[in-house]
Amino acid sequence: MGGKSAHYEATMERIIQAISEPLPGCKWQSLFRYHWPAYRRWFLSEGAAARTLYLSSRRALRDHMPELIATYDQLLELTGGGDLAARFLTLYCPPAYLRGCSQAVWLGVHPLLVRNYDYSPQLFEGTILQTRWNGRLVVGTCDCLWGLVDGMNEDGLTLSLSFGGRRAVGEGFGVPLLLRYALEFCSTTREAVEVLSRIPTHMSYNVTVLDRSGDYRTVFIAPDRAPLIRELAMTTNHQQDGVEWHQHARATATLEREQALQRYLVKYADDAHRLIRAFLRPPLYSTAYRRGFGTLYTVVYCPQQLSIEYLWPQNSWPMSLFDVVEGIRAIEFPFVPDSLEIMH
Repeated sequence: MGGKSAHYEATMERIIQAISEPLPGCKWQSLFRYHWPAYRRWFLSEGAAARTLYLSSRRALRDHMPELIATYDQLLELTGGGDLAARFLTLYCPPAYLRGCSQAVWLGVHPLLVRNYDYSPQLFEGTILQTRWNGRLVVGTCDCLWGLVDGMNEDGLTLSLSFGGRRAVGEGFGVPLLLRYALEFCSTTREAVEVLSRIPTHMSYNVTVLDRSGDYRTVFIAPDRAPLIRELAMTTNHQQDGVEWHQHARATATLEREQALQRYLVKYADDAHRLIRAFLRPPLYSTAYRRGFGTLYTVVYCPQQLSIEYLWPQNSWPMSLFDVVEGIRAIEFPFVPDSLEIMH
């Protein structure tokens, strides 16, 4: 070995791509074909019988988000219309999944929503998608092929999610579809909060909402209790009443990140640039890729200027909501082992 240690730090390169397709078509169909084998394995990870049947899943989507049915049908047709894809795309009662994330609203002259998305590079879809599926322009980071983990619409409404750090699983939708629905059909924080409060979620999440006027809220949603709505400018990976799942809290350093955000929002109250740079270093920036909680990107949404910027320690990708130029970024993530040790 030439005197060198046999231990080395592996890296993984992931391609992040931006795609613009106003209506569902061949670009989305290509995304589905590429990602479907992995999503199919995940969807069947507990056996087909553990997933809700097609008619029940579609009925739930129709009952809670009827305005999405036309888009759902268009996307389903592009998949070929198979039973498993039809059930998967409703995102109704999917398998449980965990992620990290830190997010904050900066309340300066031009309010911003800044967030770190912490997850596994091996499970990251890596797609920024611009659409106009229901007459309103929406740009966001995709999950489950048509859901969003963060995004903004042409009215300046911006949403971002973080996992709520609770084990409870119930009957409801995967939260990325709730964010999609709110961005497709809401214009203000008040409207988005109403949507998040009435649609059932299958796990606990914290959703931070900011609109063009600067109005903001964080909504703590869960499958087993009523939503909590707070005028809170930041959140990490536990809910308002404190840490419940201590193993997850330690693995994600949720309390340490919360304390850092509280300090930064005071310290950098007049300096958005310094707040944003703080997201690119520990403790907000995480290298816990082995456990599936490493930072995959930082994104900054400016609702008043309708601008978006994705950031990494050595790279950046600015874009306008109305002018998403298709392209790719190749991002290397360190310390990624051959097989993940993700917490269950």
